[in-house]
Order: sequence, then C-alpha cells, then structure tokens
Amino acid sequence: MSETDPRRWKALIFIALAQLMVVLDATIVNIALPSAQQDLGISDGNRQWVITAYALAFGGLLLFGGRIADLWGRKRTFVTGLIGFAAASALGGAATGEAMMLGARALQGVFGALLAPAALSLLAVMFTDAKERAKAFGIYGAIAGGGGAVGLILGGFLTEYLNWRWTFFVNIPFAIIAALGAYFVIREPAGARNRSPLDIPGVILSTLGLVALVYGFTRAESAGWSDSLTIGMFVGSALLLAAFVFTEARVKSPLLPLRVLTERNRGGVYLSLGLAIIAMFGLFLFLTYYLQIVKGFSPVKTGFAFLPMIVGMITGSTQIGARLMTRVPPRLLMGPGFVVAAVGMLLLTQLEIGTSYAGLILPAQLLLGLGMGTAFMPAMSLATHGVEPRDSGVASAMVNTSQQVGGAIGTALLNTIAASATTAYIADHAAGATNPAAQKLVQAQAMVEGYTSAIWWAVGILAAAAAIAFTLITTGAQSGSSAASGDSEGAEGVADEVRIPVVAH
Repeated sequence: MSETDPRRWKALIFIALAQLMVVLDATIVNIALPSAQQDLGISDGNRQWVITAYALAFGGLLLFGGRIADLWGRKRTFVTGLIGFAAASALGGAATGEAMMLGARALQGVFGALLAPAALSLLAVMFTDAKERAKAFGIYGAIAGGGGAVGLILGGFLTEYLNWRWTFFVNIPFAIIAALGAYFVIREPAGARNRSPLDIPGVILSTLGLVALVYGFTRAESAGWSDSLTIGMFVGSALLLAAFVFTEARVKSPLLPLRVLTERNRGGVYLSLGLAIIAMFGLFLFLTYYLQIVKGFSPVKTGFAFLPMIVGMITGSTQIGARLMTRVPPRLLMGPGFVVAAVGMLLLTQLEIGTSYAGLILPAQLLLGLGMGTAFMPAMSLATHGVEPRDSGVASAMVNTSQQVGGAIGTALLNTIAASATTAYIADHAAGATNPAAQKLVQAQAMVEGYTSAIWWAVGILAAAAAIAFTLITTGAQSGSSAASGDSEGAEGVADEVRIPVVAH
C-alpha cells in the first residue's frame, strides 16, 4: 500500500506537525506557568495541577486512545484529536480563573491521548518499506526528542515578548493546518482496523491504574515519598495494573493484547525508552533552573541555550539513526546512543556556579542530543515493528505511555533527590554563612549541589537503558521486512497485509 500511495510523504509533514505540537505543549507551558499563576490567582499549592491535570488525562487515557484509533480508524481519530486539542488550547488561552485553566489542561490531555498514538500508528501502517520507514521515523524521532527543547525556546519568546496566553493560542494554527492536511492527504491502508468490541473492564482498570501511578509520582514530589496518600496511590496502582494484566490474559478482545508486550524486542524498547525519558525530563528541569536562577539567563536566552541539544538530536536521528537502521541491528544504535547520552550527562555532574556554558554545558548537550537522537529513531520504529496492523494503535500508545510515565517519574524522582541534597548542603554550611552575601552564595551552591546529585542518578538510569537495549533487543537490521524476530504471528499478518517477504533474523 505505501509503495502505491504517492501522498505518504506529504502526509508525514502533517503527522510530524501534530507530533511537534503535542511535544511542544509538554514544556512550553512550564515557562509560562509563573505568569499564568499570577494572572489567574492560582495558589502555590494548586500550581502543579496546571501540569498534572494534563499529565493525568494524557497518561491515563493513552491505551484507550490507541485502541480507539485501531477501532475507529487512525485518520479519523487523528483529525478528531487535532480539532479537540485546538479547542482545548483556545479555552486555556482564554481562561479567566483556576477552574477554567485546569479544565482546559485536562481536555488537552484527553485529546492528546487520541492524537499521539494515532500519529505514530499512521506512520507504522503507511511506511512499510524498510528504507522509507527509516527516513520517516528519523524525522519523527527527531521531533519527538527535540520538540521539548523547542518548546522551551518558543515558551520563553512568547512569555517574554507577548504574554502567557499565547503559549496556548500558538497550538491553534498548528492543529488547524495539520487537521486540514491530514483530512485531504492521508489515505489509511484498507483492512488495518481492529473492529473487535471495546474491552470496557480493560479501559477502566488501565486508566485508573495509570492515573494512580502518575499521580503517585507527582504527589511524591510535593508531599514526600512517605506520605500516606502517595503510598496509597502506588499500592492502588500496582493492584489495578495487576488486575488489568489478569483481565487482558482472559478476555476475548483485550484492550492491550499481551502479545504486544511480551515480544522481547518491543518490551525492551518500552522499558529502555521509559528510562531514558526519566533521565531527560529531570535534566530539562534542572538546566532550566540552573541557567535562569544561578546564571541569570532570561527565558528567551535559556530557550536558545538548549539549541545544541536540538541540533544533536536532529543530527543523531536523521543522519545516524535513519542512515544505519537498515544496515545494523537496532541494539547497536540504541545501546551506544544511550551510552553517548550518559557521557554527556556525566559531563554535567561537574556543574559549578561559575561553569562556562561553552566549555561544559554546550558539549554536554551536543553529546546528549546525538546519543538520544540516534537511540530514539530505531526505538520509535521498532516499537511498532512486526505488530499486526490491527494492533498498531495500542503498540503506538505503549510508546507514548512509557514516555509519559517516564516523564512523571523523572520529574518527581530527580526533583526529590535534588531537594534532599540541597537541604543537606544548607544544613552543613549555613553556620559558616554570617552575612547576606555569604548566605546567598551558600543557597546558590546548595542548588547546584542538588542538581549534580540528581544528574548522577540520571547517568545511572541512562546506563541501565543502554544495558536493557543491548540485552533485550535481539532483532536484526530492519531491511526488507516489516517483522521483528520472535513475533512470527505478527510477521505473517503484516506480510499478508502489505505483501512483502518475511526475512528470518
């Protein structure tokens, strides 16, 4: 199908634009939050809900969104998600109070959960030729990896020169152009839908389990890990997700067929990608604070300071990952990619108050970007490689779920580590600070101490991601086949669907 559809490359433009909008939104609002909080009178206690409302709806409903895409049609789900996201963004930009803002953010999450898996699964079913698939996923991987840093630049610019409302309104032209383009250009391959009845118990259990997990980590950041509600959320999440797995193994038409998870290559991708995102999300947060508070950068200057990471990600994804994906096994791109990123992260453990941007932060970001771009590209492709077309929506949703849950864990876990190290440093050094200037210096040193302590953890997490990629991902180079090893049923299903040979690895 993809070989006879001349419009698939035009379709990629609109899919990539929609993905960029969703990824931008994850970071663009962070920079606008202080201004929005002041204008709308949101309390410090409720401020986190502007981020959390989106994360809970998006993370909790992703599997449901992926299944809807398989059932309802990916193009229709994609366009609906875009229109809904634009409407929710307009509501957020026009918010007059706390309730309206939080409602708009939750709605953005709901429509994002429809949009994100539909976008990735459209790529999976439209690009089945190995070389074309490598190029398409190279572009998609660069956007998925680098879009967050672009959001920091755009968020800084809009907040500084216009106002925070434009961080919401900017989504509307993105969404309208992508929706119109998708409606007229995208032609979904026939016979790729899964029309089985919807697994309602699976929807309820997975949504509640993921919401409890994301909220548990979010609450741990503000209330602490020993808080009774935090512990309750983790216990509840474990029970709900265990019940979900038990249900999926027994129902006739599961929301998430366990064959999608149990194939070792896809399982390795979901796990290693989730760990890498934990490390990356924490870093975005720390570097933003370091550059603005310790170094005194403006929001716009901070955004531009992340450009080397974006350049590295685009280069790694399109020039290394995409070019080598059809020649070398994915583990030899993902494993070394995560190792290079870990080396970049290791450089950042040397941060001090007077650290030179050009001497340390710039090369560290280039290494991080190159490593992540090289690893993300085959990961995005392999996550949907070898699945039956009828499962591509939920397989795509699992990629987004591992990213979303990884982001929530990363922010909470690394923030907690940083806060503990900062507090300990102040307790040890406060007695020696006898005047305001010395006290201010101790505060700044304590913040940097907190960041570097957390970054050491991020180095370890990236090393673990590399180890998982090297050991669990065993499939060969993705050439001439749309099937991953170890998934023969899925391989035959895909081969029948797109009439390409299955090559045994």
